[in-house]
This record gives sequence, structure tokens and C-alpha cells, in this order.
Amino acid sequence: MVEIFNWLFGQYADYSTLFIALELIAVVFGVASVMLASKTNILVFPIGLISTAIFVYLLWKWQLFGDMFINAYYTVMSLYGWINWSKNKANNTVSDHINPTSQQDRALKEAESAIQVERLSAKDLPILASLAAATMAFVALVYYFRPVINNGFSFEGTVLGLQLFTWVDYTDMLTTALFLMAMWLMARRKIEHWLLWIVADAISVPLYFYKGLTFTALQYVVFTLIAIWAYYEWQQRYRKQPQTAYA
Repeated sequence: MVEIFNWLFGQYADYSTLFIALELIAVVFGVASVMLASKTNILVFPIGLISTAIFVYLLWKWQLFGDMFINAYYTVMSLYGWINWSKNKANNTVSDHINPTSQQDRALKEAESAIQVERLSAKDLPILASLAAATMAFVALVYYFRPVINNGFSFEGTVLGLQLFTWVDYTDMLTTALFLMAMWLMARRKIEHWLLWIVADAISVPLYFYKGLTFTALQYVVFTLIAIWAYYEWQQRYRKQPQTAYA
């Protein structure tokens, strides 16, 4: 038992108390944001912003630049999603302050005023393909110049080349692309974004264990389970909501 504990958390012996506390706070807010997303609660975005902002700082310090880029992108897309969801909810809001309504009418009004979820459409595919290609190219470029970045952004004495890439780097490129596509689809209220989260979260569990970020790895275990449940929830919500499409 002691050996397992040391394997999971031994790396934290070299971390400052501040870094450990910040990672735990980011994990808590991250899990909370995913739970809110599963319920199409617009608070997913302000809560998620706290988590991503902390992770941007931590990942920069840990020199995990692909992961840092993901969280920086999350921050930007959270602002976009916040605006998009707010606009959609405002468009769907129906109120009647004069005539009393029955319980059934109130339920209908609640459904109409909720965030409307949508399915992936053919016009989304070119954007997703472009986003994936651009993301993988950008992350590859970052890792290609990692020796320069680690050398204080100086080329002196550095060696560059694809031969320096590890399986972690290639996996990071893949998960970064999946996460960025998922975040864009979530901001657009597309049900299928949960499928991308499921795949990327599942891959990230062993990846973060390997990187020595045990709390973050455990967070992705929770994320994977929530994403599976949320995919079912959003499908149910789509079937029950008024079938009116909003962009």
C-alpha cells in the first residue's frame, strides 16, 4: 500500500505547497464545470475559467506547453461559449406575467427558456478538420522548438529535430486536437462534443499519471465518467426540447 501511495503521489514531495494547493483548486473547479456543462448550466463558463486560468500558470511552470496551450484556448473559448449560450437562452426565453399557467405550461416554458442543444451538422466538419490540423501543427511546432524555449528562448547550444519527439509529445498533439474540437463544439452546443471529451479524457488519464500529475490524472478519470453520463443526458434533453434550431 505504501509503495502504491508513493508511486501515485511521491512526485509531490518536490512541489511547493502553493503548487499543490493550486492544482487541487483547479481540479475542483474543473470537475464542477463539467458537472454544470452536463446540465447545460451557463455557470460552466465562469467556473471553468477559474480552473483553466490556474492550469495555464501551472503548466507554464511545469513546461508542459501543449497542455498549457489547451487551457489557454479553453479560456478564450469559454468567453465565446458564455456569449453564445447567453444569446441562445435569451432567444428562447418565454414569459407570461399576466395569466397564471398550469404545471404543464410551466414545464413547457422552462423547456423553451433552457439552453437548446443541437446535433453536429455537415457544415461543422470542415471547421473541425481545419481546427484539428492547425492545432496539431502548432503543438508540433512548440515541441520542435522546446529546446530553445527551455534554453531561455536562445538558439545557442540547442539541438532541434523530430528525433527529439517522444510518444508523449505525439499523444499530446492528438489529445490537444481532440480537446480543442470538443471545446468548440461545446461552445456551439453540439451534443457530439461529449464523444470527443470521452476519448480525449480516457487517453489523458495514463498520460497525466506518466507526467507525474496524479491529481490531474484522477480528475480525468472523473471527467471520463461524467462525459459518458452527460452524453446520455444531452441526448435525452434534445429529444424533449422544442425542435427549433438556433445558430
